[in-house]
Amino acid sequence: MTPPGRVELRLPADPAYLSVLRTTAAALAARLDLSVDDVEDLRIAVDEAASLLLAPAAAGHHEEPPRRPPGADAVLEASFDVSPERLVVEVRGPASHLPERGAVAWAVLEALVGEVRTDRTPQGSTIRLVHVTGGAA
Repeated sequence: MTPPGRVELRLPADPAYLSVLRTTAAALAARLDLSVDDVEDLRIAVDEAASLLLAPAAAGHHEEPPRRPPGADAVLEASFDVSPERLVVEVRGPASHLPERGAVAWAVLEALVGEVRTDRTPQGSTIRLVHVTGGAA
């Protein structure tokens, strides 16, 4: 069993880097002794959440990307809070709009993890995924 802790990633907001995020999610889930199916579900959920946060067009909005000063490239940030009882993944990205809660993307996310929350920030949006492991405290 992995000890409690926090892992943070900061990546360019580019689909080419999603494999790093997926691999991190799967590795941390595997350390919690989750089943192969649960590890794969979490990996897919993290990928789906990150994809929603990358671009406004993915959310069904056709808007110009925000203008950024030189050197201030868009980033995708993720934090993984690991404990024996649960794994909480919070992904933050530049998308200012997310699909409506009735969209297929939400049904997929909610089917893969126990809890899904969203929030808007000045930099974009956040999706929080909680997977309860069933481990002892």
